[in-house]
Amino acid sequence: MSATSSVTAKSPESYDVVVVGAGFAGMYMLHRLRGQGMTARVYEQGSGVGGTWYWNRYPGARCDVESMQYSYSFSEELQQEWDWSERYAPQPEILKYANHVADRFDLRRDIQFNTRVERAAFDEANNLWSVSTSDGRTVTAKFVVLATGCLSNARMPEIKGLDRFKGKVYHTGHWPHEEVDFTGQRVGVIGTGSSGIQSVPVIAEQASQLTVFQRTANFSIPARNAPLTQEERQKFRDNYPEIRRFAREVAKNGIYTEMPDRGALDDGGNERRAKYEARWNRGGLTFMSVYNNLALDKAANDTAADFVRGKIAEIVKDRETAKLLQPNNHPIGSKRICIDTNYFATFNRPNVTLVDIKSNPIEEITENAVRVAGRDYEVDALVLATGFDAMTGSVAKIDIRGRGGQTLNQKWAAGPRTYLGLMSSGFPNLFVVTGPGSPSVLSNMIVSIEQHVDWITDCMAYLRDRGLDTIEARVDAEDKWVTHVNEVAATTLYPQANSWYMGANVPGKPRIFMPYIGGVGPYRQICNDVAAKGYEGFVMERAEQPREMAAL
Repeated sequence: MSATSSVTAKSPESYDVVVVGAGFAGMYMLHRLRGQGMTARVYEQGSGVGGTWYWNRYPGARCDVESMQYSYSFSEELQQEWDWSERYAPQPEILKYANHVADRFDLRRDIQFNTRVERAAFDEANNLWSVSTSDGRTVTAKFVVLATGCLSNARMPEIKGLDRFKGKVYHTGHWPHEEVDFTGQRVGVIGTGSSGIQSVPVIAEQASQLTVFQRTANFSIPARNAPLTQEERQKFRDNYPEIRRFAREVAKNGIYTEMPDRGALDDGGNERRAKYEARWNRGGLTFMSVYNNLALDKAANDTAADFVRGKIAEIVKDRETAKLLQPNNHPIGSKRICIDTNYFATFNRPNVTLVDIKSNPIEEITENAVRVAGRDYEVDALVLATGFDAMTGSVAKIDIRGRGGQTLNQKWAAGPRTYLGLMSSGFPNLFVVTGPGSPSVLSNMIVSIEQHVDWITDCMAYLRDRGLDTIEARVDAEDKWVTHVNEVAATTLYPQANSWYMGANVPGKPRIFMPYIGGVGPYRQICNDVAAKGYEGFVMERAEQPREMAAL
């Protein structure tokens, strides 16, 4: 064949931005990019929007932030029109809300579902990202935004014999889309983190026998969930401007609540107990906001932990079971505190058994049983509530290559390194939404998502308006930020727990405190100040001439 008759290779599709993930971060990112007049393509490995709430469909799944606050604030019409049914929205309702947002803002036409991003490589000659997907296609983009979520990469446990179990096996993070009915079955639940604590009471009502295998007891506060009245919804709507401002600028965790003005030891024992009792009866995450030093002072923290341990002893009738359910190896709140509906009371049911696998780990799983300390607990179905490779797991599954072909996994081998949790040096024009080094999972995620998306899209517009091609975190700025994140964490009790904040639930994962604990408000101000100073700590370049910003 002559050169003139050969078919010219088709150039790949090109976008301003490729977004990975169509959860709450990816959807809002797409909406903002359109508002900036940028072309974007969102790739989502699931068949629908919703991210965490698409994957986590296990029995009892619901948000631990009140639904009127766990919602977008970018559209006044949206927050006024949507009716949440309960104080804490269940998973199906949150997913319905996500789908409503996708439809209301016509987002689906720029989202490609059932498609994984497998590889993203930075082309230094052209300052473009080449993005390869599971359908065999490759596109190019000026920017890549990882909106992959913090709790969407389910972690399968490595237990001998799991592969030969003859019954059904479910992971709470990869639950079937069709309803699962455990009526009349013997069910084993492995794990007592948030998903285990939420699912156990629901499964117990169906199963003929439920055996819960617990390695680590966790603190949990009653949700006190209830239907929302029209008056309650309207009160929130009328006060949304102040509620949103407070969540963004004042609240440490992005949740609107009363701010304490004193420490736990400033009150006498009776007054302190009365305050704990009031918060216990109110329910929810704000239990930890009774006093201002529960995350900082061990003696203060002990008063709250002792109160909750006492409540467990009051609720659970069997003394040995109650003792096993009382956490004693970490300060309360140093792991994300759980909220529940009748979790501890479930262990009073005659069809529920608690098995301690901390002192006697699971030996193996047989064809029809879980073997612990030489005893076989026969089960028809297994529920693995074993959590996630949090914060970094979803990113780690993608082969991301920056300058010089270095992979992000290589760079993060000793723990994730970012500047502001937004970018990692050596990876130009690659942004992370709510990544390690930002408040992320220590906050109301929607508040943090909106802040990150706004900052990123404003940054992109800044580059475009000035004819700049790339932005990249400076190494020294990144080093200072990583040091700062760890120094702030060290002033608290959080590092004392072997939590997924530290990556401690994944064998071989480096132990490093991943989220920024300095608070949503202070973090937002830091990010705003960086932008106001011409993106201090970043290097920006035109194709023909580098322009380095001032050092941090």
